[in-house]
Amino acid sequence: MTDHLLNLHVDVLAAMHRAGPRHFAKLAFVLSEEHEPAHIDLAHFRDRLLSAAADDELTALWRRTLTAWDFAENPSWSSFSARTDDRRADAYNRLGFGADLRKALDSVVPVFKEPGPVVISREFEPWYTRESAAARSFYWTAYEKMLRQKGWNDAAVSSLDEASHSVVERLSNPTREEPYGARGLVVGYVQSGKTANFTGVTAKAIDAGYRLVIVLGGTLNLLRAQTQRRLDMELIGQENILGAADPNDLDALVDIDYQDDEDWPAKFVSFGARPSTLGAFDIERLTSRDRDYMALERGISALEFEKPDRTRPLYDPANLHAARARVMVVKKNKSVLEKLVKDLKKIGPILGEIPALIIDDESDQASVNTTDPKKWEAGTVTRTAINGQISKLLKLLPRAQYVGYTATPFANVFIDPGDEEDLFPRDFLISLPRPTGYMGVQDFHDLDTVDDGEGEAEKKHVRGIYDSTGDRLQEALDAFVLTGALKLYRADHGVPSGPFRHHTMLVHESVRMAEHAALALRINTMWHNAAYTGPEGHTRLASLFDRDFHTHADDSLPTPTTYADLKPYVHEARRLINKGGTPVIVVNGESERDYAQPDLDFDRTPNVWKILVGGTKLSRGFTVEGLTITYYRRTTQQADTLMQMGRWFGFRPGYRDLVRLYIGREEQLGKGRAAKTVDLYEAFEAICRDEELFRAELGRYAPLVDGRPQVTPAQIPPLVAQHLPWVKPSARNKMFNAELVEVRSPGVWEEPTAYPEDPDALRHNTECWAPVLGALTHAPVSLCVDGSPQYDARVGTVSHKDLLTVLCDLRWSALEQFSPHLEFLLDAGREPGTIDDWFVIAPIQTSARRNEARILGHGPFSLARRSRRRGPLFGAIRDPKHVAAAKRLAGASNLTGNATVEQNVRPRRGALVLYPVVESEPRIVSDGSVDPRDLVMAFAFVAPPSTAQGDRPLVRFRAIDSTRAEAAIIDRDDMRS
Repeated sequence: MTDHLLNLHVDVLAAMHRAGPRHFAKLAFVLSEEHEPAHIDLAHFRDRLLSAAADDELTALWRRTLTAWDFAENPSWSSFSARTDDRRADAYNRLGFGADLRKALDSVVPVFKEPGPVVISREFEPWYTRESAAARSFYWTAYEKMLRQKGWNDAAVSSLDEASHSVVERLSNPTREEPYGARGLVVGYVQSGKTANFTGVTAKAIDAGYRLVIVLGGTLNLLRAQTQRRLDMELIGQENILGAADPNDLDALVDIDYQDDEDWPAKFVSFGARPSTLGAFDIERLTSRDRDYMALERGISALEFEKPDRTRPLYDPANLHAARARVMVVKKNKSVLEKLVKDLKKIGPILGEIPALIIDDESDQASVNTTDPKKWEAGTVTRTAINGQISKLLKLLPRAQYVGYTATPFANVFIDPGDEEDLFPRDFLISLPRPTGYMGVQDFHDLDTVDDGEGEAEKKHVRGIYDSTGDRLQEALDAFVLTGALKLYRADHGVPSGPFRHHTMLVHESVRMAEHAALALRINTMWHNAAYTGPEGHTRLASLFDRDFHTHADDSLPTPTTYADLKPYVHEARRLINKGGTPVIVVNGESERDYAQPDLDFDRTPNVWKILVGGTKLSRGFTVEGLTITYYRRTTQQADTLMQMGRWFGFRPGYRDLVRLYIGREEQLGKGRAAKTVDLYEAFEAICRDEELFRAELGRYAPLVDGRPQVTPAQIPPLVAQHLPWVKPSARNKMFNAELVEVRSPGVWEEPTAYPEDPDALRHNTECWAPVLGALTHAPVSLCVDGSPQYDARVGTVSHKDLLTVLCDLRWSALEQFSPHLEFLLDAGREPGTIDDWFVIAPIQTSARRNEARILGHGPFSLARRSRRRGPLFGAIRDPKHVAAAKRLAGASNLTGNATVEQNVRPRRGALVLYPVVESEPRIVSDGSVDPRDLVMAFAFVAPPSTAQGDRPLVRFRAIDSTRAEAAIIDRDDMRS
């Protein structure tokens, strides 16, 4: 039966595709052939929405459309921010929809309000509009359709659409007369879908006119092949892979590289015919799944571009949109890249006419030039092998755009901005949002927990390497068997089994291959002595199930109430894990052959249920599918390396509650006198804080001021933080000097953490605060803001001048951490009418475990217990419940406070929260005062919005690069306060 209402809405919305929402009823009347009121009447549409089944196509159409309009960044039809109620209301107004229909649509398509990509960019010439993108969208449309077939929801597709669009619009116009090569960086999360983003970018870029795409796909054949298959399956498609071959001629298909792939051809995108016969253009692969780029044996015809009008350059639209695109996925290998450079040189002058796109996956690995600039000869840059070959590619292709992708951007932003031939992201840096359903930092670390107890995330997912009985490796193996059985149980009870195709455990202790072999033998021995088929084994599994997995099970997923219900599935889980006679795969080796194991090919092997033992090769780019249990104890002193080892981050549909991380809490780093004991979980938490702070800072400076960027990518390096002194943001040979002079933070909670450890310095700091302590009331008052808990505090006010006297005299363990903020406060004091005084809050603890003492004869005050993060820096100082009142008192929040709060709000008043901190049991002198040598006078502050000073930039930098006369490279180990 024909669905006339659906057909009409399809036609009407198609007419709005390029220009955005327009008056629906008027457009429907024009397009309706039958003019039946029932088809145009919006009340009929509303009734259908309210009664529609889950698979109703009309509802799905509007879900896609409204979500796309909600997500659109800077559309021509709306001035309201994306992902807001105002944007949705603007769309409804333009559609002419009434209140009842709006309510019905909101009920089936709520506004998705998660943040979008954060963009730091130079100004650029707009060329890639939504209208131009819609006009040429053959490959993007096919890719979008495939994502929906894979189960991506509308919000996920629209988010990818906007993020990839924001990359392509910052590339150079492929039809531009004067060549320009943009350089950019896209920052995602570890194992969070960066490949999907650069596949989307590739689709949009070739639709727009880029005709040579070079993807640098990792340093191993295994990784390169993964990337090639992904592009072939989701972008290039069946018809381009087959070329002129007849899909029904078996002899002609012998050389097709996916004949042994269980997903071929059903799960590979299909266009229905060769794209060139459908009014588009074909894609020619210059590499295949099993073959990296090889020197062309029959000349260079594969790299020659046809031009219908030979009197015009290739980039002329008359030629460009008729030409085939070439795509290659190459390994970051010196000899491979040399072959490519050599072949390109043979083409000649046309190289200057080819709009090319170079995508560098894991761009902070191998691509960055790590030679010591102090050893360069005068005027000559010495480059490492891979960096040198990429530099040659960019020289050969003046119209080439370079876009790096990484989850750990620190090495990239420390590249010398003054080296024009290097890969510094001078044009744009885009931080992708955390995807829905992604398990990341917040799922394993309780970043807002202020005490030393376990938070909810840690309780659910994190376990130590040791407990009272010793090493917990056997428990980790039991957890692997148990979670395998739970996956089988869930697949039997209605949960889609797709995510359970693979089930893996990762054991990562060392980079040494000899130790991998010994560890694999140890695990094999444990496995065969585990008695999983006997009473002893079942008793252990039942105990672990009851105290852990049943306790932390997701109530929305089927989980047996007793181990007896799960026991029948344990046998099958054990059988799958032990298939082939061993549960263990060792992943290491000196050559590529060592990685050519069927059980490492998650694409071609139907079910990989194994324990993977390895080192570096498992910690960069390689996706361990189905990873559920991780036993991890390898140390490193580099934040980006440590973060890349976080293979437990990723998507875990149907089993995220089963994920467990067994991680070293007290591990030795180094040997001999230099050895120190470190907490790996704490180290991960520290670098997670660094990463979250970096992303937050990017978001803070991303909004334009008067239509111009606040900062450019060249000013990003100072935003990189370092919470643990022994975990550097990146390898030393990837870090260049950049100095942050000032951070302006009106209305922002700022929390210094670099307090000194020396007792005399602590006493000095405490004495500095004496005038402020004396200004506080003895009687406590209650502070409260709507939606936040009430708490008591001693309060008072001090002038801005008096506070500056205190702050300027304080001592720090790392002066550079606070000096940019002090510069801001000093500058605010120089500007009349900017800031008058500060409302000081000293919170009072009310718990039975509270610790109180007088300070320099004042008080008593509550003493907070905090600990440093294995060095001079503390973690979180604040108690989250104190933030709202401070922000309201500083005029940085519109929430309403209680009478005490509202009576003390002033237009030019800041808020300062004092946290007298003790790290161990303090000494108390005769009058009940704490010994100032045992006291850390920590604080947080919120400057009033009046310190913003109009359109003045929020940051000032003194960035040092090689183009400046005073250029210097400073070893961060040698920096002193």
